[in-house]
Amino acid sequence: MKKPVIPNPLERRYLIERDAAPEASLRLAETYLAEGRGWEAIVFLQKAGAHDRLAALREEAVVAGDFFLVRELTRVLGDELPAAQWRTTSEAAAAAGKERYAASAHRMAERAEHRS
Repeated sequence: MKKPVIPNPLERRYLIERDAAPEASLRLAETYLAEGRGWEAIVFLQKAGAHDRLAALREEAVVAGDFFLVRELTRVLGDELPAAQWRTTSEAAAAAGKERYAASAHRMAERAEHRS
């Protein structure tokens, strides 16, 4: 079976701007995800209405300590991440040597605690 191809930047822009069936957007998002390109998959997951897949991607980002991806997915999902999840992100980032990510996630944990 032929491996799906990631569109070039111009084709990607066209795909973002046009209407597409949710199934087609989800297939494209999964192609990006299979290549480890979560950031680029977000817009197609949104177009597909794949809320559960966006939440799962955020969980993966929490475990990986990817502060910026967690923050973007939280924005896209329109919810607030609990302090415990931000702490997990911070710890994972620190373990991976991503000190700035860890510090940023730690600050978000503190903010979430104050909101509670």
